[in-house]
Amino acid sequence: MNRRLLTILLVAFVVAGVCAFGVYRIVGSKINTQQQSPTTSIVAAATDLKLGTVLTQADLGVIKISGTLPKGAIPEQQRLGLVGRGVVTEIAQGEPILDSHLAAAGSGGGLAATIPEGMRACAVKVDEVVGVSGFATPGMRVDVLASGVPPNALASAGTMTTTLLQNIQVLSAGTDIQRDAEGKPVQVQVVNLLVTPEQAETLSLASSQLKIQLVLRNPLDTKVEPVPSTATTTLFGAPKPVTPVKVVKRAAPKPPAPKPYTMEIINGSATSQENFGSSEGQH
Repeated sequence: MNRRLLTILLVAFVVAGVCAFGVYRIVGSKINTQQQSPTTSIVAAATDLKLGTVLTQADLGVIKISGTLPKGAIPEQQRLGLVGRGVVTEIAQGEPILDSHLAAAGSGGGLAATIPEGMRACAVKVDEVVGVSGFATPGMRVDVLASGVPPNALASAGTMTTTLLQNIQVLSAGTDIQRDAEGKPVQVQVVNLLVTPEQAETLSLASSQLKIQLVLRNPLDTKVEPVPSTATTTLFGAPKPVTPVKVVKRAAPKPPAPKPYTMEIINGSATSQENFGSSEGQH
């Protein structure tokens, strides 16, 4: 075999070996770095946790995370301290439990634990379409509409609808037992809304006097704009203007001109005639 050809093959094998060794070193260093990166054990949900759930040891699990931890993550060592705290937002199984997901220690669970400081939960009765069909679910955003006859409105205006509140968060939805006019217990659909104390007064007054309706809105749409009220008469279009009838007064006809008459006067043998304008009023 030609010596020159052997030299070329030998150099090629040497270069290939050096390249393979370099790739091996690079890949191996990355693998070692990943294996040597520290992991931290944090508390996670062992099952799906619903809003208002009071945590027990069976609800708490542990997962390991490498790198930067989520903000508010709770280390495994503090797991027992979470027992008895209420869940203020739904948490899926295996999801890390953050401190912002839980109510303050000692506040318990249920709806009260989900109410932020300075806010109120106001219950509103709604129809079955809103309550049962899953329309008003926790976390949704709604507008509150009120319909009725205003006390100072004209009788011809009829029922009016106005937008009371906008961009209101739904805390919970369910059924409640109340009594009807005869005192019999009946089930009613109730939705709890997160409102300020001033909004709670407005909503309470409207609920006792008017019919309340909730309108679903996009949670990303937080713009609050003035909305004019709507009356029943406007649903059928604006009334046609009435053209006033002009009354034309006609002048009374003038009386006919008096007919002249002639009187013949005989004085002895002399005869004369006198013309007069009218005989009316003459005797």
